[in-house]
Amino acid sequence: MKTDKVHQGKFTVILRKEEGGNSVRCVELPGAISEGKTRREALANIREAIQGYLEAFPEEESRLKVRNEVVQLAI
Repeated sequence: MKTDKVHQGKFTVILRKEEGGNSVRCVELPGAISEGKTRREALANIREAIQGYLEAFPEEESRLKVRNEVVQLAI
């Protein structure tokens, strides 16, 4: 029986309060987005979305090795 390796690590997500719930997206994996009625549900859903994204696009895992810096700008 083959077991797929699931990437484990820390990901930066942006959680945004929307009308009727929350939207959330992963900074490191732009295609990993989700939503949920509650904050807890949205975070659980983005975990699943990140895992699914990495299973569907295993080549994206090499991008995770590149160091990113999150910076806030005031305008």
